[in-house]
Amino acid sequence: MVKVLDEHERTMAFAEVALGQIRSLKQTAIPRNYEIWYVYATGYNAPLNKIINETLARNGKLTEADLEQIYDTYLSHIKTTDRIDKVGARVIGEIDDVVDVLSEALGMTSSYDASLSGAAKELSLAKKADQLQSIIASLLRSTSDMRESNKTLEDRLILAKSEISNLQQSLEAIRAESLTDPLTGLGNRKYFDRMIGMAVQSALASGEPLSLLLFDIDHFKSFNDSYGHLTGDQVLRLVGLSLKQTIKGQDITARYGGEEFAVVLPNTALRQALTVADHIRRAVMAKELKKKSTGEILGRVTISVGVSMLKQGDDTETLIDRADACLYAAKRNGRNRVICEVDPEYAVETHNRVVA
Repeated sequence: MVKVLDEHERTMAFAEVALGQIRSLKQTAIPRNYEIWYVYATGYNAPLNKIINETLARNGKLTEADLEQIYDTYLSHIKTTDRIDKVGARVIGEIDDVVDVLSEALGMTSSYDASLSGAAKELSLAKKADQLQSIIASLLRSTSDMRESNKTLEDRLILAKSEISNLQQSLEAIRAESLTDPLTGLGNRKYFDRMIGMAVQSALASGEPLSLLLFDIDHFKSFNDSYGHLTGDQVLRLVGLSLKQTIKGQDITARYGGEEFAVVLPNTALRQALTVADHIRRAVMAKELKKKSTGEILGRVTISVGVSMLKQGDDTETLIDRADACLYAAKRNGRNRVICEVDPEYAVETHNRVVA
C-alpha cells in the first residue's frame, strides 16, 4: 500500500509541474502540451529537456510551432514500439481465441464420432421399430449439434480472418513508420541500410549502373549555435522537403544521420548522378530560411555533395566510402559544391586519408 501511495504522490507531482508550466507560460492545455511538460518533469527524455531549456533561455517562451516541432521530434516516434506491442498482443489474443474455438470443435467432432460408432452398434442389435426410431432421433440431435458447432466455427474463422487482416495492415503501417525519420519524413538510417544493400546486390547481378549521393548541410553547427536546435531542425526539414520535391520514382532518399543525407540512384551512371546532385544543391539553395517563431529571415542553406558509382568488385561499404571521401573533398574545397570520384579533389582527399 505504501508503494502505491508513493507512486501516486510521485506522478501527481509530475502532473502539477506540467500544469504549472502550461499555466505560467500561458499555453493551451491540450493533451500534446501536457504530455510534453509531463515528460519534461520526469526528466526521462534528456534531449527534450535540453531543447526546451535552450529555447526558453534564448526566447523566453515556446510558441505553438515550437511545441509542435518538439513533440514531432522527441515524442511521436517513441510511440511506435508501444503500438507494435499492442497490435502484437491483439494478434496473439485473436490466435488464442481461434485455438480455443478449434479445440471445442475437435471435442465436438470426437463426441459426434463416438455417437456414430455407438449408433452403429445399437443399429446392429436393434430389432424393434421403436428402438430404431430412438437411435435415429439421437443421431438427428447429434447431427444438428454438429452442424451448429460447424456454423459457429465458420463464423468465428471468418471474423478472425477479417480481424487479423486489419491487424496486419496496422503492423504494415507501423513498420513503415519505423523506417521513417520523424523529423524530415524521409527514410531513416535503418531504411537506408536495408535499401542500399538490396540495390547494390541487384545492380551487381544485372550489370546496371548504380550511383550514390552523400551530402551534408554546410555550417549546420553554426545554425544550432546561433539560433537554437529548433531552427536547426527547421533546416533539416527544409532539406528533406527539397529532396521530396526533387527525387521521384525508384530513387531512394534517406536521412543518413545528423545533418547528412543520402540518395541512391538505381540505373543511373555517374554523369547523370552529377546532374541530379547539382539539381538538389540548387533546389536547397533556392529556399529561404525563415525562423518560425519570429518570422526573421535567416538566409539560405547550402549543401556539399559527394558522388560515387558502383564498380565490379564493389560492395555497399566501398561504394559508401568513396562517396564519403568525395563529400569531404567538397567540404574541404569551399563547400556548396558537388565532387565525384573522377575529380582531382577526390584523388587529393584519398591521398590525404592514406597518409593520415
